[in-house]
Amino acid sequence: MNSALNAMVADTAAPGDIPSLDSSAGAGFPRTKLPGVRLRIWICLGALVLLAALGLSPVWMSLWEIWRNDPLRSVGLLLVPAGGILALREWKRLGWELRGTWWGMCLLLPAYALSELRLKAAWLLVFDSANLNLFSPGLSLWLFASGILLLFAGPRVWRRTWFPLGLLLLAQPVPAFANQYLDLPLQNLTARAARSFASSIGFPAANRELLRLMFTPAFGMFIAPGCDGLRGAVTMGYMALIAGYLKRVSIPRWILYVSGAVLTGYVFNLCRLCLLVVYYRIALGHPFLEGVARQADYAIGGLLMAIAATLFLWILTRQPGHWRANPQAPPPAAAGDDEVSAVSRKLAVFSTLALLAASMGAWHLRDRQKSLADSVRDGDLSLVQLDELLPGQVGAYRLNRAWQEESNGRIALEAGAYETPGSNEVILGVWLPPGLHRLRESWRTHGEDPQFEETRQFLTGRGLPVAFDTSFYSDGVVDSIAGDVICTPRSCLAEERESGVRLLFTTHPIDFTNRGVRAISIFFRIEAPHADVSQAATRRELIAEARKFLQGADLSEVSRRFQ
Repeated sequence: MNSALNAMVADTAAPGDIPSLDSSAGAGFPRTKLPGVRLRIWICLGALVLLAALGLSPVWMSLWEIWRNDPLRSVGLLLVPAGGILALREWKRLGWELRGTWWGMCLLLPAYALSELRLKAAWLLVFDSANLNLFSPGLSLWLFASGILLLFAGPRVWRRTWFPLGLLLLAQPVPAFANQYLDLPLQNLTARAARSFASSIGFPAANRELLRLMFTPAFGMFIAPGCDGLRGAVTMGYMALIAGYLKRVSIPRWILYVSGAVLTGYVFNLCRLCLLVVYYRIALGHPFLEGVARQADYAIGGLLMAIAATLFLWILTRQPGHWRANPQAPPPAAAGDDEVSAVSRKLAVFSTLALLAASMGAWHLRDRQKSLADSVRDGDLSLVQLDELLPGQVGAYRLNRAWQEESNGRIALEAGAYETPGSNEVILGVWLPPGLHRLRESWRTHGEDPQFEETRQFLTGRGLPVAFDTSFYSDGVVDSIAGDVICTPRSCLAEERESGVRLLFTTHPIDFTNRGVRAISIFFRIEAPHADVSQAATRRELIAEARKFLQGADLSEVSRRFQ
């Protein structure tokens, strides 16, 4: 490929054919006598960039899993192409100039190295029990795009594309620790607001009945979790962020736009929530209205979001600022055939890198496909087969019933209820999507807060001690204890709980994606009618029951079954 590129330039661009630059045609190449050279170079550059991007296949696969399984972060699917389009827009404004520097290779190589390193190591910035992976997929994309621009466009274009490149860093638009410190508290607040509003419009139901009515998907709508307004607020915020950039507003006004858009998204979601509760009140007891509850949810939410977006854009267009681009920057000094030769040399070297990267990326894609083909996927199982993956008996406890629960339109949880004569019912659950699931945080989205939390060790099947992250609940009607653990087919571990901020580098990150060895979140929950005794006594009784159940549970075997 290298020799072909050199021959292409040599055959088409003789020294005597290159006139002086015409700035009206762009600063990169002269307008006359070299249309073939320009076209071929741009075709080669576009093809090689696509080929080189294949080398980042671990990053693309990771992002696709995030966008597909997490609605809160799915907006990243739009931010990445938006960043690319805006970067090309700035490049076009500068005349498609090709004044690249070899320093771009110093960013391209780390982009691939970081993509590979993410498969084998993690560098975490830990905030108490939350963490931020500094080897984020967005960093690889930023290094890759910055390297391409520096290598071919040059430092001037790279500096002018600071905002589009910054969007690539937001491929995961909401950091993981936002779940604990922002999303979950908002979901808890939303759940409480739903209950309060329902009571204010005359729902004659007790607290427990309201919870079952409003926080189960059986009715067709699921008020929480996921209805805290954060998705709409994040979407509106990023829309304002991009609109402020395009309008070239001042920094203070830009901050005001983004803050106002986030607040607007959340306020309109509260309106949506109240309307959904009203719909609950009207539809209850009317089979037709109950049957179209999900469609009503989408219609109400979509209409309110459209109104919010229209209102925000109407206000934005009436504010000072200019939608047009800044005046054209002065073109660089004229160049001749040396520039064409320099571009061809960069293309030749870049083609070698692109081929190596593409072969490496193809290997990762093939390995991924083989892993999926050799494993049993959730979607390939019927509900009956999924139930059969649960152990039929755990010690003296027999499986009484099994069921599934949905999240975001897909089966996310498999659970079974176990009983033995004279005992309370014990629920054993498995979180099916890849990723960590904490039962305590899930119940907080229902408006339930634990009265007591601790890490407690239980002896499990085959005599293995396992540490569980446990919580105790009491709402005056039911007392319960629940515990979480993360298990692979080999071992189990509880969530680490250390206070403070620290950096943690590990060569054995928890793997939630590679089937056959991946970690799976498993939980248990035991409920008992509230008794007129102290919480400490009730907790001791439930802990004793949990100990009796778990000593017969082989959780690594459960993890193996659900790979």
